[in-house]
Amino acid sequence: MERIIALIIGYACGLFQTSYIYGKLHGYDIREKGSGNAGTTNALRTGGVKVGVLVMIGDIVKCIVAVIIVYFLFGKKNPEIDFLLRAYTGLGAILGHCFPFYMGFKGGKGVASMAGVINTISLPITIIGNISFFGTIALTHYVSLASLIVGAEFIIGSIIHGQLGHFHMDQAHLNEMYVIVAVIVGLICFQHRGNIHRLLTHTERKTYIFKKDKKKDESKG
Repeated sequence: MERIIALIIGYACGLFQTSYIYGKLHGYDIREKGSGNAGTTNALRTGGVKVGVLVMIGDIVKCIVAVIIVYFLFGKKNPEIDFLLRAYTGLGAILGHCFPFYMGFKGGKGVASMAGVINTISLPITIIGNISFFGTIALTHYVSLASLIVGAEFIIGSIIHGQLGHFHMDQAHLNEMYVIVAVIVGLICFQHRGNIHRLLTHTERKTYIFKKDKKKDESKG
């Protein structure tokens, strides 16, 4: 029952579509701009760095808030499944972000929300993820590639942490957590299926945080 409630709470918090809400407050629908995706990358491309950062923070925080709620409801009393419930909550938040019912089940791609999950599960994975994410963007300017790399690190890092005993759970619950983390990353990959195709065919669009990076990259071509 705790798992189901964690999923529901996560989904409810995930429904807070930062880019969509920000756009509505400023007189536009993010789904009618750029790629039409209600996520951080499209907000960055269409609204600039400040809007992109705001959206990213909002989508990270909503997941953290969901985990905090579940922790005080169940995790604190059941430390042996605390991290497992965090994973379930994170999955729910990502589902809410990617498939919000009030937007026709068409939301964002869930990367910032996944970052929120990682933040609640492991500081080392968070640090490594941030370095690889922004490092990959700085080197390649492909946000999708950076997101997929972080997803792979999430799975690997979770297994390493779990087997080292950092989650304080028995093997059965650890295995269940690994499955949920894999489902989360699988969902992120599914949401990026078009990006993966474009990466493989060298047609993926690059994202530049600073104009000087775009000019520098264009000068190489």
